[in-house]
Amino acid sequence: MSPQLPYQSLADLVLSVHVAIVLFVVGGLVLILVGNLRAWHWVNALWFRLAHLAAIAVVVAEAWLGAVCPLTTLEMWLRDRAGASVYEGSFIDHWLQSLLYYEAPAWVFTMGYSLFGLAVVAAWWYFPPRLHRHTR
Repeated sequence: MSPQLPYQSLADLVLSVHVAIVLFVVGGLVLILVGNLRAWHWVNALWFRLAHLAAIAVVVAEAWLGAVCPLTTLEMWLRDRAGASVYEGSFIDHWLQSLLYYEAPAWVFTMGYSLFGLAVVAAWWYFPPRLHRHTR
């Protein structure tokens, strides 16, 4: 087994987790909106709504502070330790990265994340989370 292989595999795992978080943030808002329109009570569970709000709050804070996401930093460190060039490698690597990383000025990302964060806050206000279990 190559000493670089565990690092490459861990980098792919970090990238997969990163994509899952992005899907949770984007898909979570879709679920909240659609779920409320279809009377899916679980989308207003406090734990779900707090996790969703916290996730987008971290993204918006990183954008406003100009901070690099710790998952990106970890992934790059692991790829460097594996001796791999950044964003080249396995199948997972190639396709998942094309979804997450693209070129644009920093202000575009900050504006996009901020507007998405405002949409999450608006959904919180318009469809407030449940503070207790739903009973039938």
